[in-house]
Amino acid sequence: AVSASKIVYFNVHGTLFQNKNTNKPVQNLRVSDAKNLLTHYNMKIHPKGFALVDLDGNSPQQQVLRTPGSMETLIKVGYSMVALEKGVKRAHILAPENGALVQELYTRDGCGTLISRDLYEGIRRADVNDVSGIYDLIDPLVRAGTLVPRPKSKLEREITGYYVYTRDGLIVATGQLKRFEGGFAEIGCLVVSKDYRKGGRGDAMLGYLERLSLQCGARKVFVLSTQTMDWFIERGFREVSVE
Repeated sequence: AVSASKIVYFNVHGTLFQNKNTNKPVQNLRVSDAKNLLTHYNMKIHPKGFALVDLDGNSPQQQVLRTPGSMETLIKVGYSMVALEKGVKRAHILAPENGALVQELYTRDGCGTLISRDLYEGIRRADVNDVSGIYDLIDPLVRAGTLVPRPKSKLEREITGYYVYTRDGLIVATGQLKRFEGGFAEIGCLVVSKDYRKGGRGDAMLGYLERLSLQCGARKVFVLSTQTMDWFIERGFREVSVE
């Protein structure tokens, strides 16, 4: 077992992952995604460190592997998987640029690709220690009149119904789930930090709360909204009267 919490690999060729739809760098890979990536390219990494690849052919995958930068990057992914399996919590793959290591390790968004086996970025049930963070997140929308006021005392009383989306310990999104008799559930107070609204976190939180509602036996899920109703309609909700 390895007791290190992080391991960093530099790509000599500077090759990193990029989302083909948005052309933006891929900052995070789940372990399952990394495994699927290696499987797609039929690459295996021996625990002793050498890579097993099949280059006898002309398939699209083999053409990618013949590119030195791509081969190197996938090998570093393989090395990362071996390290994670041996106990390392996070593996970072970086381009060898000035300041890259400092930016990756000491800023929340970094500059490379992170493969993590722990809950670096995910959703969990909130607890009383999250009250201040939730309050600070929703307060601008309360002041703007988008949300009804929720003082800290109320948040503390109802904290078991709140869920938070965290990024390196920072609450970047929150949502509340209320369960009612008759198979109804309400999703409320769905807020994403203005600095993280383009990363799909609102959709992730909504999807999580919807699935949780179904798991709890709800047959109908509703939201009460006036200024943000279009956002929910775009995601499958239907506008109805309150009667």
